[in-house]
Amino acid sequence: MPSFGNLLILTIIAFLAPLFLGLAPRLRIPSVVLEIVAGVIVGPSVLGLVRMDQAVQIVALLGLAFLLFLAGLEVDLHRLRGPLLRVALLGYVVSLAIAVTAGFSFGAAGWVHDPMLIAVALSATSLGLVVPVLKDAGRADQAMGQMTITASSVADFAAVVLLSLLFSTSGGSTGGRLVSLIVFVAFVAAIGMAVALAGRSMRLGDLFLRLQDTTAEIRVRAAVVLLVAFVVLAEGFGLESILGAFLAGAVVGFVDRDSATHPHFRTKLEAIGYGFLIPVFFVASGVQLDLGGLIATPSALLRVPLFLLALLLVRGAPALLYQRSLGTRSSVAAGLLQATSLPFLVAATQIGVALGLMTPVTAAALICAGLLSVLLFPAAALALLRKPASNERRGGTAETT
Repeated sequence: MPSFGNLLILTIIAFLAPLFLGLAPRLRIPSVVLEIVAGVIVGPSVLGLVRMDQAVQIVALLGLAFLLFLAGLEVDLHRLRGPLLRVALLGYVVSLAIAVTAGFSFGAAGWVHDPMLIAVALSATSLGLVVPVLKDAGRADQAMGQMTITASSVADFAAVVLLSLLFSTSGGSTGGRLVSLIVFVAFVAAIGMAVALAGRSMRLGDLFLRLQDTTAEIRVRAAVVLLVAFVVLAEGFGLESILGAFLAGAVVGFVDRDSATHPHFRTKLEAIGYGFLIPVFFVASGVQLDLGGLIATPSALLRVPLFLLALLLVRGAPALLYQRSLGTRSSVAAGLLQATSLPFLVAATQIGVALGLMTPVTAAALICAGLLSVLLFPAAALALLRKPASNERRGGTAETT
């Protein structure tokens, strides 16, 4: 029977991290950063108080799945169209071109065995971190916010698909996985349409309405079933589980357009994720981080600022495409937000280490760069957005058609 001692320490850290930040409001550090750092401290790299036993591994795996699920839930498929989508797609192509160049450079230096792994890892944006920043700044519904959210959505979706397609731990050829991906997406689309049609049933709608706020929590249970089903389906097709989790969130977001009758549904899903599973995943990621190996070699430590610079170039440079419509300051702020990445880096490095395509030291350097991006880039973007912008274009609601 698995022991819960290590999991207890991780849940205590998950509880104390936001509490500490709440007591020190001037310390503007995202909770996720503190969770990973605390995990490093209690892990083998420093104190050695926690090890990755079965209980921790299972909860951390569920946390990763829920993290990608909630990221998919942030994707508004109805806004992914028109000029915004075209610019976002062009921006991601530019990102990928820069990322591939950076990946081959790092590969030539011997830091990674497959340059494309680094390229895909660098091309993502943390949508779950970007959206709250834009909402807090009051820019989420303005042109700058809509452009950033759309570009981040495209980057998140494309990076998850590419990672699953090129680097699945299930093995198999890329061609075989491409066929599996096409069939899997067809299954997802069919299930999504079936769920949408079922949602129009008056009888089923009344039943869900009656049970949604009771101990049955029927909407939450339905979302969890969809999440687990898509993860199992993805694994069955030889794809990464994170793809299934991400698409499950996107499908729920697509179906759940009118929340007037169930305003607390998403809050409940976030409570499960951010209240328990996701913090444990981040603390566990810190436990597994090879900080000792990173610090022991000065040349390895040099990788952190270089990876951080690569993040800024790969995801920040495409924001130059927005300058004509948004102005210089808003475009720079959008570029900084797009360069903010951490959850996907953690997932990508875990897959890379598992496949032997990346050393734990390189994985630690990439995660540390992600931590710095979360600490520095949103703060710099907010500072730009707070300044008077008399010479900037003050966009209202972004064009979406």
